[in-house]
Amino acid sequence: MAHPAPHPRTSLLSTGSSRPSSIASPPPTSPPSSIRERHPSTLSQLSVPLRRAPSLGYPTNLDRPLNRLKGAEVALGAWAFLYAEIVAYSQARVDGIAELERKLNTLGHRVGARYLELLVFRSEGMSKAPKRETRLLPVLHFIHTTLWKALFNKPADALEKSREAADEYMISDNTPPLTRSISIPSDLSSLSCEAFTAGIVEAVLDGLGFPARVTAHSVPAPGYPQRTTILVKFNEGVMEREEALGQGR
Repeated sequence: MAHPAPHPRTSLLSTGSSRPSSIASPPPTSPPSSIRERHPSTLSQLSVPLRRAPSLGYPTNLDRPLNRLKGAEVALGAWAFLYAEIVAYSQARVDGIAELERKLNTLGHRVGARYLELLVFRSEGMSKAPKRETRLLPVLHFIHTTLWKALFNKPADALEKSREAADEYMISDNTPPLTRSISIPSDLSSLSCEAFTAGIVEAVLDGLGFPARVTAHSVPAPGYPQRTTILVKFNEGVMEREEALGQGR
């Protein structure tokens, strides 16, 4: 990501002197001790003790320890209401289903990038020898189990490999919590609001060094009308690295 160029600055220091060279400046004289005692230094006059901001009367997210998990959960009803409002807000600002899913995916990507940082921080603080996975299947298992438990308090229901393409894997959730309270109208039947979750998964994979294209698809099953499959299609470089590691090169 390119960083913006710094603002141009104008130097206040002159390279030349405006005073003629033949005129010597008088040596500085120090004020009498009586004056120094009556007039303290400017620095001491301007120094102001730091004060803490007034408390809001209740703990905020900044006051909670990052390693403490108990009591940090958000009620499902509150989250469902918030996400429903996010979908409605985004729907009013797009022109089609594809654009809406892309917008939800982008929002999820922002959440996933931050949540991965939190998970890594917690794992490094709780483990004496933290380990970073470099193989494909352990990373997918991390998403299927660890990430899903951290997000939804339960693991995903299935992790499968595509039979048609070697670079495609599928993570399925029979009852996705995000869209449990969202009703899709008939004219938007092809919409998958789980594009937000797909964005989270894509950001986590990017952060772990496994770039992929992640999409969400509604795949209803008997007894699970809201069953969703997260399709992960890895980049070619990831598959080449996995093949090289498998051969021990």
